[in-house]
Amino acid sequence: MRTKLMWKRASILAAAACAAFTLTRSRPAEACGVNGCDGGVPGPMPVNQDGENVLFVLNPGEVEVHIQISIDPNTNAQKFAWLIPIAQIPEFEVGSQPLFDALLQASVPQYGLNQSFEQCGDQGNSSGLSSPNGGTDGGFDSGTTGAATTGATTDDPVLLKTTAGAFEIVVLQDKTVAPIKQWLLDNDFLWIDGADEVFQQYLDDGQVIVALKLTGGADEGDVHPIVLRYPSDENCFPLRLTRFSSVQDMDIRVFLLANGRAAPTNYRHVLVNPLKIDWFNFAANYKEVIGKAVDELEADGLAFVTEYAGATSITAPFAFNVYNPNWNEAVFGGLAPEQVVNRLNEQGLTNCYEPGFCFYNHPLIRGVLTEHLPVPDGLSPEEFYGNLAAYVDQIDVMTWGDGSAFATALADRIISPGLHAQDLLDTYPYLTRMYTVISPNEMIADPTFHINPDLEDVANVRIAGNYNLCDGNSVITLPDEREIFVPDGGPWPDFIGEMWWAEEISQVALKGKPMHLVNNTAAINTKIEEWNTSHGWPRSTSPDSGTAGSTGGDDAGCGCSSDQPHNGAALLGVAGLGLLALRRRRRG
Repeated sequence: MRTKLMWKRASILAAAACAAFTLTRSRPAEACGVNGCDGGVPGPMPVNQDGENVLFVLNPGEVEVHIQISIDPNTNAQKFAWLIPIAQIPEFEVGSQPLFDALLQASVPQYGLNQSFEQCGDQGNSSGLSSPNGGTDGGFDSGTTGAATTGATTDDPVLLKTTAGAFEIVVLQDKTVAPIKQWLLDNDFLWIDGADEVFQQYLDDGQVIVALKLTGGADEGDVHPIVLRYPSDENCFPLRLTRFSSVQDMDIRVFLLANGRAAPTNYRHVLVNPLKIDWFNFAANYKEVIGKAVDELEADGLAFVTEYAGATSITAPFAFNVYNPNWNEAVFGGLAPEQVVNRLNEQGLTNCYEPGFCFYNHPLIRGVLTEHLPVPDGLSPEEFYGNLAAYVDQIDVMTWGDGSAFATALADRIISPGLHAQDLLDTYPYLTRMYTVISPNEMIADPTFHINPDLEDVANVRIAGNYNLCDGNSVITLPDEREIFVPDGGPWPDFIGEMWWAEEISQVALKGKPMHLVNNTAAINTKIEEWNTSHGWPRSTSPDSGTAGSTGGDDAGCGCSSDQPHNGAALLGVAGLGLLALRRRRRG
């Protein structure tokens, strides 16, 4: 999705202490693709992660929020700007893109089908799997760089000017919008047309306005997440300003690191009806299902679903480049420039070993290299950085200096953010991932979040069983153990289209189980039972019933057997055990 913000296309992400801000579209994290992982064997497919991502670290009396920012490559990065109304002046710090990558890849919802087959006649075909049964599944230093100036006069709305990494930052405050708007326009910052009244509401509440833009010379490759930290007991994901420059059905994803599972405080929580998921196509309709579920009556577009809730350790296989203890900026001070890439190779930040080949193991390392060790005209970065010794006479020694500036940039943009990101993953044992789809007309309240220690975990890998019968029909067993008879092995039965998109809609308190405002479970189970019964499922145990799935005499030519359940996806039992059990494990 694209959002038009004055002269550029961008998208909106809102986060941090009832703030709202504008920024560009986030890039999706890489994950297993349609060909799966582990040697290309098909497996559970991750859903699309394109959207806006923010991380809250939940601490009593303090808000720490990490905001992922990516510049649309089709836009002029120097035209990028960002506005945040916020409760008070925060501390600013460079964030870690590898942290977001690890969170996204580790906790992405994944859907798959375990195939098994009924043993038919004397063919000797035992149950088996045509897809695998597993899933593939960062003490605080403010980090503010550059000189900061504070203090505003009655004629000057500026409270603070500073920089953090690639961003120039200014904090402003006044009684009215006009002086702030004029200052921003006079200094080449973006203003959101039509948002004056809402900004005034934030000012009336005592908020300040934070504005960011890229420093001169910075480009898309220099962009990184931003961390804001300030004293507060309320974390807030503001949306009131977002509606002025948003699009229909905008994706918003919130990660929360804490000591227990998090939930929305003033928004509803929705449990999706799993029958609405297109299991045959690896949840290709996932976004549609979420969008319809959070729009159901009582959710009214102001709701989140939980995509994952459980141990933070799930990120471990994906956090290999969040931080490496071998990273050390000190070795670059006084280093000859032709040795820079050799030291980076040793620290694992690059793999540049021959002319024409250079791989960067951190998203910011190439930008830092280019800034302090620029590529000579006529050479590609791969040629230059892959063989610095061959181009000693072309190195810009004036820009490199004694290497101290490079060392500082490396520490500020890569090493310190990585160390803090790894500390977060090590310190906070519980990760919650929530998601919603929201449109501008629904952005009327700023969602806040809290910890509820009584909520259950939510798995991100969801595997259903597809039991293929001898007569060409099949039975899908959902992860919650409910069975659905599927004529001719597909498509999904028509009666499911008449169902509710949400199974449960709840309000979650600070403790205890969620309070159900809507609970469609019994009605869904009744419809499933009626459907299955009308199609002769479960099979009759009568030897001469002749129903679908009869285990009858030898003339039936069809018996039933299956493997044991795989990955929690309950498959059907052996012949003669056909009673349908509408069992359902309680989920968060």
